[in-house]
Amino acid sequence: MVILIVTILRGIETITTTLTWALALLLNNREVLKKAQQELDEKIGGERQWKEFEAGNLVYLQAILKETLRLYPGSPFPHESSKDCIVGGYHVPAGTRLVVNALKVHLDPKVWSDPYEFRPERFLTTHQNIDVRGQNFELIPFGSGRRMCPGVSYALQIMQLTLAALLHEFEIKTPSNQPVDMTGTPGIINVKLIPLDVLLTPRPPNQVYQN
Repeated sequence: MVILIVTILRGIETITTTLTWALALLLNNREVLKKAQQELDEKIGGERQWKEFEAGNLVYLQAILKETLRLYPGSPFPHESSKDCIVGGYHVPAGTRLVVNALKVHLDPKVWSDPYEFRPERFLTTHQNIDVRGQNFELIPFGSGRRMCPGVSYALQIMQLTLAALLHEFEIKTPSNQPVDMTGTPGIINVKLIPLDVLLTPRPPNQVYQN
């Protein structure tokens, strides 16, 4: 029970951080934001509330979250070597804690063209078969193997539902209409240095979200 509570609490922190980065990226890339809302309009429309089961049809929104996790992965997932081994030519004694630099992997120019650019379309074209569940080592925001994040399904579901609802229901912009500062803070979890300040206005032309 304690492990479950800790997992949920830690997951809430990283989920909130990832969604903050996603919104910041969308505000700095308005064409991507517009495409995401167009997908919501086409798949759901503006005359009704969307249903949770429809989130799986939002492939562009899923690509946005993948690209966000590529550029701003959550906390690292350390592993401990159970026996002496060789990693990258280095001898690693048994009992050593190993931390994979996921961001370095995610920005490898041999794998990702223009690795520092926010381009969700890559997950619909050149990298459409790459997922975040630890099976593709090019993208490991949740780690991989038996010790990967146990809350990966929970995190993905909550992030997808929250972002879809927010973009479907509201227009978002910054108070000053200036680009969002993307500076992060050092630490286990990469939090934005400057809090994100966003203005929300109801998006649907009707009253479906007022009750």
